[in-house]
Amino acid sequence: MGQGSVRGEGTRDRVRHADERGWDDSLYEDGPGGGADRDERGRAAVPAARSAGSGRRGSGPPPRVRRGKRRVLRWVASVLSLLIIGTAGAGYLYYRHLNGNIKKAELNLGKQAMVEHKANSAGQTPLNILLIGSDARDSKANQKLGGARETFDGPPLADVQMLVHLSADRSNISVISMPRDTVLKIPECQDPENGKTYRATGWTLTNESLNRGGPGCTVAAWYELTGITIDHFMMVDFAGVVSMADAIGGVPVCVRDNVHSHTSDGKGSGLKLREGTHPVKGEQALQWLRTRYGFEDGTDLARTHAQHMYMNSMVRELRKNTKLTDPNKLRKLAEAATSALTVDTGLDTVTKLYGLAEELQRVPTDRITMTTMPNFYSTRPGFQGKVEPKQPDAEQLFRMVREDVPLDGKASKRKPPAETKDAAAPTDEIGVMVRNGTYTAELGSVRGRATEVADVLDGKGFTEAKADTQSDPQDRTVVYYPSVDLEGDAQAVAKALGVPVASVKKSTEVSGVTLVVGADWREGAAYPKDAATQDDGKAPESARPLNGGDDTACMDVQPGFTWE
Repeated sequence: MGQGSVRGEGTRDRVRHADERGWDDSLYEDGPGGGADRDERGRAAVPAARSAGSGRRGSGPPPRVRRGKRRVLRWVASVLSLLIIGTAGAGYLYYRHLNGNIKKAELNLGKQAMVEHKANSAGQTPLNILLIGSDARDSKANQKLGGARETFDGPPLADVQMLVHLSADRSNISVISMPRDTVLKIPECQDPENGKTYRATGWTLTNESLNRGGPGCTVAAWYELTGITIDHFMMVDFAGVVSMADAIGGVPVCVRDNVHSHTSDGKGSGLKLREGTHPVKGEQALQWLRTRYGFEDGTDLARTHAQHMYMNSMVRELRKNTKLTDPNKLRKLAEAATSALTVDTGLDTVTKLYGLAEELQRVPTDRITMTTMPNFYSTRPGFQGKVEPKQPDAEQLFRMVREDVPLDGKASKRKPPAETKDAAAPTDEIGVMVRNGTYTAELGSVRGRATEVADVLDGKGFTEAKADTQSDPQDRTVVYYPSVDLEGDAQAVAKALGVPVASVKKSTEVSGVTLVVGADWREGAAYPKDAATQDDGKAPESARPLNGGDDTACMDVQPGFTWE
């Protein structure tokens, strides 16, 4: 699939005729995937007569049409709920008149064009959607919910960032959250509204990307860091969270002790819950999603984990199909929800959103895996207490998504994917710069180590390998590459030396394939086996993977934030 496109052309016919005649639920009587014939990609096929526009307006018994409309509302809501940051309700966007409410923005504001997806052997491609939660306080509703008067009408921050990866075979969904306090470099972005160019930054926080031209700059920052092609984004603000959360009627969440997110100086979300499992909705749902003080260690990482629990629980709740039975209420809530929604131009209509919903519905709840980008606390001046990607774990997670590998470690029962990496050049044509990164405060640096390893590569046929005089201390050995077309070359270097594939990382700070020999490989011609990461085909434990089917998850409460 190319950027900005949505599968499900047959869906567009169904939505168009739904607007014209009312829903006929015969296509959905057996639930998603059942009853209706399906095409070669597994989509529900549209009967020829229907797609040709046959049939009279309002044909069929009225009670059946009304039942179908409610059924479709619940079905679509259960799917799109996963797409919204801790919210539900966008599923009602099939109403044509809501199109005008949806705000649009460009997908990618960076200079670097994202590469096209590579299809697997069945001709299928994955789909990646970046979900952004904005802390904008630019309306009375957002100001009331967000507080912090000193930030009213100030530049918005991308305080929630989650990448949703729908696998090419539509068998699983992987979610990666990036903490808002992640330290990274944001690429050059240009504001499409006024033409202003924001130069590339030095080290800064990822949530600042949003006020550098809009959500398209957040997309550009993600691509710069991860190399993951992003097809769409969806952004929602405080008011949108509350409006859409109300539609569900309550999402069960669990805490292991009484909790009150409130500090003596007035900070905290205000969330107050008793020990155990309780349904939250509306403003209380927003409090849960914003809580940092009171959960686990009181950091943004704890908040991210709570968001994952909420989203998984919300999907389970909606898929029970026990709620959302009042179409009039749903229409009213959908008006408020769409007014808070901003999407890229590839998702700017009801029909496109509905097509996306159809794709997501195919994934069972227990094949959804929520993760957080592996990270460590930064020691950079001015960024103490913030986090940076932890390598090689973070790159392993990014690589699995790039290569469409399920994070839950389960093999697909559908058609296997084709090779996704670019073929490497002949070894004697691959230029490799080798740097000495063996320095540690305790042992110092191994002199001449870059030359030694360059000679090892030369002996393996990499005759263009050369030692670099630049040192680059690293705890673990890493192979960097600057662009996707050199990823195959970098993989070949790693394979020849026995370096784990998870240690191959994209970086714009190198001009070619660059091997940094880390402190974990201070001697010998072969990379130490005990230093190699054991890649068992699952997301690393440091990513805190949480399965969508796990209904036993419960948040630990931070000491000092309990009450009697």
